[in-house]
Amino acid sequence: MAVQDLATALLRRLDPETAHGLALDALALGLGPKDVGGDDPVLAVEVAGLNLSNPVGLAAGFDKDARVADALIDCGFGLIELGGVTPLPQPGNPRPRIFRLSEDRAVINRMGFNNRGLDAFAANLARRRRRGIVGVNLGANKEAQDRTQDYVTSLTRLWGQADYFAVNVSSPNTPGLRNLQSEAALEDLLGRLQEARSRLTGPRAPVFLKVAPDIADTEAGRMVEACLSHGIDGIIVSNTTLARPDNLTSRFAGETGGLSGAPLMGPSTQVLGWFHQASAGRLALVGVGGIASGADAYAKIRAGASAVQLYSALVFEGPGLVARIKADLAARLKADGFASVSAAVGAR
Repeated sequence: MAVQDLATALLRRLDPETAHGLALDALALGLGPKDVGGDDPVLAVEVAGLNLSNPVGLAAGFDKDARVADALIDCGFGLIELGGVTPLPQPGNPRPRIFRLSEDRAVINRMGFNNRGLDAFAANLARRRRRGIVGVNLGANKEAQDRTQDYVTSLTRLWGQADYFAVNVSSPNTPGLRNLQSEAALEDLLGRLQEARSRLTGPRAPVFLKVAPDIADTEAGRMVEACLSHGIDGIIVSNTTLARPDNLTSRFAGETGGLSGAPLMGPSTQVLGWFHQASAGRLALVGVGGIASGADAYAKIRAGASAVQLYSALVFEGPGLVARIKADLAARLKADGFASVSAAVGAR
């Protein structure tokens, strides 16, 4: 057993949030894996103007305060997403707030955007080496009177420090946040972000909208058109779900919060397909939800994603999963005659 896999097995014996904190500490000390082999050229892909050496990314939520960006890039990800960050520090919801559903290869969390705030985040981000593709997930404070302004504030403050931004209006753990996905609220949010971007100088960073999986197919088309009309570059599909499949067996299945992991693979991929059909190549799509293998990543790509992100599977498989997914994905692309990731996008 590899050292990292042994460490993962030991961490799974601890409370999930304690284990997560220790994993961050280990990465900060330089104890994480180093992917030094380079990526197969077949995995290179361009996403909304970002040139990735591979399409396998880390989803937001792992490094909320931008503590270990360099160490995460060293793990072999093609992109990493830090945050979510809110303008003001906030403790999030009471513990316990993370639950491993080991039998279901799933996680339920109700963290509530716990983070040290924009000042600490910006200071940490400024210390990273300028290598790899690093994005920032933007959130809103629970008590904010104008949540849209929170997104504008963080985007403006961090402009020039990140390669892309993700506007997270889909976390289920901040009451009322998903209301920003409604038509009028979304138009206001995206319009104000567009106005803010028009005033910013320096290299242009793409902005993505991160959506929930708990939507109707008709909503995908509306969100696509809103994004296109306000200069949004892509959509991240999707966040965690409030749904609870009937076949969950863990004793934690009834906990409140967002469900992620294997049970989300099918539903989130279906929603991804709706966005692919509605966007018809006009927006970049990133597929998230339930990815635990090269086959899962390939399914997302064939459903319309140019890149994918994972998180929950690392809880069960450890950081060595990244290299395994990349190797398997490259083999699948070649076996099906695809010369690149882009050639396979939407080929389902």
